[in-house]
Amino acid sequence: MIDRRRQSGILDARSFRGADCDSDHYLVVAKLRERLAENKEAAQNFEGERFNLRKLNELEVKEKYQIEFTITFAALENLEFDEDVNRAWEIIKENIKTSAKESLGLHDWKQHKPWFDEECLDFSDQRKQAKMQRIQDPSRSNVDNLNNARRDAGRYLRNKKKAYLIAKIKELETNSKINNIRDLYRGINDFKKGYQTRNIIVKDEKEDLVADSHSSMTRWRNYFYQLLNVHGAKDVRQKEIHKARPLVPEPSEFEFEFAIEKLKSHKSPGIDQIPA
Repeated sequence: MIDRRRQSGILDARSFRGADCDSDHYLVVAKLRERLAENKEAAQNFEGERFNLRKLNELEVKEKYQIEFTITFAALENLEFDEDVNRAWEIIKENIKTSAKESLGLHDWKQHKPWFDEECLDFSDQRKQAKMQRIQDPSRSNVDNLNNARRDAGRYLRNKKKAYLIAKIKELETNSKINNIRDLYRGINDFKKGYQTRNIIVKDEKEDLVADSHSSMTRWRNYFYQLLNVHGAKDVRQKEIHKARPLVPEPSEFEFEFAIEKLKSHKSPGIDQIPA
């Protein structure tokens, strides 16, 4: 079952008779010398927070966010920042994120099988119990009971998934009719691509595999630091260039509003974690 060149990488192998995979075969688990996969939960953990911006399409949520945003900035007008721009921006940033978190909430991660509910879990448990009875006592009645449990569970799961797919197709048709292009193409891509694992595995300086997000970010930071920074730059003399700065008046309130309206939506946030 294993190539001879990979035989030394198998440290341990054993079968689990109680594992439920809806098959007549038993699950075989092997312990490898080198880990090539990562934990899916570790790939989804990151320091930033993603707000649920879809709620802004609802009129009540949008008005609530505007009211909290206005109250927050009205309270900031009485504060004195002592002309420290960085301190002023930190206070404004935290108030913006607090208002968005209370009004919009955080973005929920997409589930791989959203149609798999408690009833599906009950059918799976019944099938698992029938299989355990057949393993303990392989009589004719237990075999028939297992076949019936498999048939009922498979029929229910297929119907549940079919109903979910029909609802998703109707949702795509609705998005096409109301010209909601973003959600339309996102739903189409989910159908075309299917489920894809997120891997952030990189190699460090010693050619060892690194899977956790913190070590991967550190590796990329060191890589670009060595790539972009030129060694021996201290010997290069830079001449200062003086240019005349024209007198530019401060932007008005109308220019601020016009610039904000020209911003495109659904762009990735910067270091402040505030999306446009």
